[in-house]
Amino acid sequence: MNIKDYPLAQELIIDNQGHIQQVILNFEDYQQMIETYEDTGLYRAMIAVKDETPLSLEEALIELEKE
Repeated sequence: MNIKDYPLAQELIIDNQGHIQQVILNFEDYQQMIETYEDTGLYRAMIAVKDETPLSLEEALIELEKE
């Protein structure tokens, strides 16, 4: 296990058996990683509904009330 194998890691916290337990990241790198996950989730949600017919505002509000 080499820190060079983990490009965003500044430090690896390892247990007695040599397993990685924690990774120290630069906060800006962490924020970028979270934004990337969120963007990916949004993209997947958009693809999942791309063939659906859009609802009007009234229809959408009625659907929200059902939940």
